[in-house]
Amino acid sequence: MQKSFTKRSGFRSTRSTFFITVGVIALVTILCYTGLYIPGVVQFKGIQEARLGIDIKGGFEAVLAPAKSFKGTPTKADLEAAKSVVELRMDNLKITDRDVFIDNANRIVVRSPWKSDDTTNNADTALKELGEMALLTFKDPDGKVVLEGKDIADAYAALSQEDNTPVVVLNMNATGKTKFAEATTRLVNQKISINMDTTQLSNPNVEEPITGGEATITGMESMDAAKALAAKIKAGALPFALETITSSQISASLGKGALDVMKTAGIVAFILICLFMLLYYRLPGFVAIFALTAQVIGQLLAISIPQFTLTLPGIAAIILSIGMGVDANIIISERVKEEVKLGLPLKIAIRNGFDRAFSAVLDGNVTVAIAAITLMIFGSGTFLSFGYSLLTGVILNGLCGVTASRLMIGSLSLYPKLQAKWLYGGKKVQR
Repeated sequence: MQKSFTKRSGFRSTRSTFFITVGVIALVTILCYTGLYIPGVVQFKGIQEARLGIDIKGGFEAVLAPAKSFKGTPTKADLEAAKSVVELRMDNLKITDRDVFIDNANRIVVRSPWKSDDTTNNADTALKELGEMALLTFKDPDGKVVLEGKDIADAYAALSQEDNTPVVVLNMNATGKTKFAEATTRLVNQKISINMDTTQLSNPNVEEPITGGEATITGMESMDAAKALAAKIKAGALPFALETITSSQISASLGKGALDVMKTAGIVAFILICLFMLLYYRLPGFVAIFALTAQVIGQLLAISIPQFTLTLPGIAAIILSIGMGVDANIIISERVKEEVKLGLPLKIAIRNGFDRAFSAVLDGNVTVAIAAITLMIFGSGTFLSFGYSLLTGVILNGLCGVTASRLMIGSLSLYPKLQAKWLYGGKKVQR
């Protein structure tokens, strides 16, 4: 029967656990570099195709203004509402390195990085990623506007609870709830068309008065069609239609050279850290190298898969979380070393080392996680990028620096030749 290493936490290591874990780390490292494309099954981009921020790669600038169909002068509140919608769209698209502001001419200026697969560097084409800038309206059969995009709080695709068919669910805000209740009461068995400027998106029939502020659009051809309509309705939550006045390219604020410098510095620092851990902490240090590698690869995948914008502040957060990972491994290695020096059996020394170091590692990670989550909730743009990268680092530090390390050390300690206490911090026996 194969020997096993059992811990009080319930995890179990066998002799093969270390090699399985290293194999998984190696496979994920390759996928992080190459990406994975299986048509109809899975598709994600590797770190080579990550979306780079304006500070690294540059991007485009577009100046938006109320369309000619808008009569009068937009108020400051209207402009701020339109600006908030554009910012929210960019946050939802994971475009964290951007700048959106209102200039002195009451126009909205948008600066955004290029998409990772954009080879045209055409600002007008890139702007389409942000969605329709037209005004969304709901009209009765006589063409009278009964509801506008700003009255919609949310729109999403779902499956009907009655027959499991695709539907679009609309949630109105307080103003929209009142308007829609009046319109649907008046227009029972009539149609209310949903329009993006002069383009009709849908023309559903009113079956009954809707007074609760939530409506369902049925009769969708597919779930993709439902998602597309919901996305357009959400995109239309502007106080007025916007049109592009000018657009242009903008160069990288720091240049790709800054990224190359940080990559070189990061690689050199990582190698030096690995050498230190290996020479000073021996076997626990050897395991820490794989744990740190898994943490870094995991963070890079967390950026490349959802196409979260990679910015220099985001890279700084990755480096900071590596430091936290090193700190966690040092705390654990020191605790294991102390237990070994007390003369305890190796199995008990390893178990006690991890158990007694866990609270210190957990406390440090939780406090940093709170700060990262706060940045993500109240911040946007580069603050969101920094907070996101830092939070993924904290989570992966717990998974890799604690759980994976414990499994790997437990696995290696089952080999008789690796049970010498000097490998864990004790004194080497002279023969």
